[in-house]
Amino acid sequence: MSTQQQDNDAFDYVIVGAGAAGCLLAKRLSEDGRYTICLLEAGPPDRNINLHVPGGFIKAVTNPKYAWQFSTEPGEGIGGRRIAIPQGRTLGGSTAINGFNYNRGQPADYDTWAQQGNRGWGYDDVLPYFRRTERRMGAHDAHYRGGEGGLTITDCDWQHPLCEAFIEAAVSEGLPRNPDYNAQTQKGVGYFQRWIRNGWRVSAATAFLRPAIRSGRVDLRCNAHTTAITFDGRRATGIRYAQGRGGAVREVRARREVILACGGANSPKLLQLSGIGPAETLAGLGITPIHTLAGVGANLRDHYMVRLVARAKGVETINDMARGVKLWREIAKWAIGRPSILAVSPSVAYGFANARDLSLEPDIQLNFTPGSYMKSVTGVLDSFPGMTLGSYQLRPESSGYVRARSPDPFDDPVIQPNYLMHAEDCAVAVAGIKLVRRLLESPAFAHYHDGEVSPGADIRSDDELLAFARENGSTAYHLIGACRMGPKEDATAVVDDGLRVYGIEGLRVADSSIMPTMPSANTCAATYMIAEKAADLILERQAPASIEMRRAS
Repeated sequence: MSTQQQDNDAFDYVIVGAGAAGCLLAKRLSEDGRYTICLLEAGPPDRNINLHVPGGFIKAVTNPKYAWQFSTEPGEGIGGRRIAIPQGRTLGGSTAINGFNYNRGQPADYDTWAQQGNRGWGYDDVLPYFRRTERRMGAHDAHYRGGEGGLTITDCDWQHPLCEAFIEAAVSEGLPRNPDYNAQTQKGVGYFQRWIRNGWRVSAATAFLRPAIRSGRVDLRCNAHTTAITFDGRRATGIRYAQGRGGAVREVRARREVILACGGANSPKLLQLSGIGPAETLAGLGITPIHTLAGVGANLRDHYMVRLVARAKGVETINDMARGVKLWREIAKWAIGRPSILAVSPSVAYGFANARDLSLEPDIQLNFTPGSYMKSVTGVLDSFPGMTLGSYQLRPESSGYVRARSPDPFDDPVIQPNYLMHAEDCAVAVAGIKLVRRLLESPAFAHYHDGEVSPGADIRSDDELLAFARENGSTAYHLIGACRMGPKEDATAVVDDGLRVYGIEGLRVADSSIMPTMPSANTCAATYMIAEKAADLILERQAPASIEMRRAS
């Protein structure tokens, strides 16, 4: 390799993964002005229209060009089923294919992280990073919300009689209408906030990567499948990657640090393939250890969603609007900037509640949509007018693992979340179904409810409801924890509270895999927050003043 080639492949920072965390990190590191950054993305550029029109997620999520078509291992708690769990594989990562609901979680989530020994990760510490990311449109409390960030957050501008009936039903049960579940309190019901602006999806690539590339300090390389981290002793020195199975292997060097932002499954997989992980896992793969670290791949958690479907009457649902002439009507409305089904979230209205006692803090999330999908057929709407109300436990107790399937970096990882293997998760799943039923059968739906399709009115006992949950539930696509952050004395920790991999110099992980416990939320907002904080840690910048410090001043 010539000297010029070496210079072209040497950077201050090498980031693996152009998803939520990777795009934001590239932006923040480039803003400093002193450093060069190489950003590697295994997928192609985000040029497909389905990655930008919100309604296109139905096609994007099943397209192997733009999404890893991962699936879980058969699960004992889910009747031996495998569950498809696609993850983003293009610029923007999962923010280019997901349901785009913005949800931070409860303050207690992050206070728990701090209480577990992760300094600087309590709610008061991380709130400024949440605020830094977002550009909250419309009226908002500036104490909690940001107005100058790159990620545009808007309120849903599409209203529907069934959504209003769901909100009315929840209020009648005792849940308050909550205008902002990302502010003072999460508890309540309303319409989801989302990263959609003027009818278009605002992905991490749109919000952060494109401005970073314009700086001239970011070298973006697409279709670059990372095969291994390189080392000099126990110092990470760079990344090897190939452009497709069997393609020529190239290497980029990191003068300062390598940062993994590959996501909840791929980051632990890459560490293991590179010789960092449990001794028995590495031995089983035939990989020479660089550093044995028992927690790599352990502590995996995911949200497990159970959905009930009912027929609707006396009202047009998304099932009707997405076909034939009516679909062209929706396309026309979207094209002229009017509210349309092309620019709504897959889940339109939300509820945060305690499944067994509505007076307590929420332990489930309710997702309502005035539409329904065919069972076991991803992305295909039912032929009848339908509505769906699902719930998932906010902080599941069941945990599993991620492992490299083989030494071949192109093989999908082994993903085993162990859904419904903890008694508390089973109890909350059953209680959630009961609450969902109570809402759908309330007087607010009297004019619209035309019979329960799934699970069906004859399924009544707790045992039957749990069996239904095991046989029909699915992922919420929220993989976390397999590179868990924790203090050094925690034998399961992979990174410290500076996100540095234990036992290795020059290597950090900054994505959802470092979350010590599951936030009571969709995980994307917290992943952005982690990247914001990671940038300050990497650049050794002083953390923004916490809320408590501001109050004191």
